[in-house]
Amino acid sequence: MQLSIDNLKQQGAFTGAPVKKDIEWTQDGETFKATTYVRAMSYHTAVSDIASARNGGDAVAGRIAACICDAEGKPVFTVADITGDADPERGALNGNLTMELLRVIGEVTGLGKNRTSSTPKPNFSTSSSSTASAAAPSKKHGSASATRKSASGRRTDGSTAD
Repeated sequence: MQLSIDNLKQQGAFTGAPVKKDIEWTQDGETFKATTYVRAMSYHTAVSDIASARNGGDAVAGRIAACICDAEGKPVFTVADITGDADPERGALNGNLTMELLRVIGEVTGLGKNRTSSTPKPNFSTSSSSTASAAAPSKKHGSASATRKSASGRRTDGSTAD
């Protein structure tokens, strides 16, 4: 496929309009329901994630603030609203509500879905690893006599390949 705006549109590579989602959470023994809109993770979410990491910010709050919006796509929360920094008396967003918002963000974004891949996944159930073998380092990987290569890529000790 040639990379172009038209081809990317056909492939669904743009986030499009926010998705309406009904949510439900429990707080102090009472169940609450609401309707929210979720913007699929996008360029803006990636920028928010990077800024959060650089500034030592809260990545989860940043993700919620970037994805939860109104019908027009305008953010409902700031990071400070979610963490409680905006109003210390009000405090942070309820934990159950936080988890519910993350759940619908995952649904809209497709997180957790199995993706079809042409590369087979390793079958870890047939691995020969065990705690006993983990205790003894492999001579290939951990021995002091490991063969080294020079900058030219040639072996420096004159040995042959293992």
